[in-house]
Amino acid sequence: MSAMRRGPGRPRDEDLDAQILEATLGLIDADEPVTVGRIVARSGVSRAALYRRWPSLTALVAAALDVGREVPPAIPDDGDLREAVLGAFAAGNSVSASGYSEARFRQRVGLAMADRELQRAYWQSHVARRRVSLEDALRRGIARGILRTDLDPTACFDLLAGVVYYQLVVRGDSIDDPAVLARVRSALEIAWRGMVAEG
Repeated sequence: MSAMRRGPGRPRDEDLDAQILEATLGLIDADEPVTVGRIVARSGVSRAALYRRWPSLTALVAAALDVGREVPPAIPDDGDLREAVLGAFAAGNSVSASGYSEARFRQRVGLAMADRELQRAYWQSHVARRRVSLEDALRRGIARGILRTDLDPTACFDLLAGVVYYQLVVRGDSIDDPAVLARVRSALEIAWRGMVAEG
């Protein structure tokens, strides 16, 4: 991704932010090259406005790819931890229902895999924060004696998320397919049994 200069600071205009993000997504969804010039032409926003809002084109693309995604809320301690955690990974059509389509997900994966800088930027600014509630729930599950004390919550999250990503990225399946959801749930249950404390 090409660099963008950082201009002098001014208050952000949320409407302009939305125009810029929408234009960027329009290029991504149309599978067109994403450049500052194309974003300016498509959004009607000046280059200076872009320069004031994002430190680089990579950061802008990462922000655009995250439009429609939300940070999951904290998981309460008074419910069924197993169902809360596994249900979060086996949610199926909850992604498309939230406005973040599977097509957008696949575009994100393709762009990130082709650009290591974008992949890292997207991880640091967006993905890492969406893991917090589930990792915290796993830590509390360990503290409450539900899960094994030797578990690494970060590794457990990677394991569970990997089940879903394998279906979408490696197998090329749709997460909305009932057979795929059943396979995901089965694999998640196997992983969970290995995480549960004995007795």
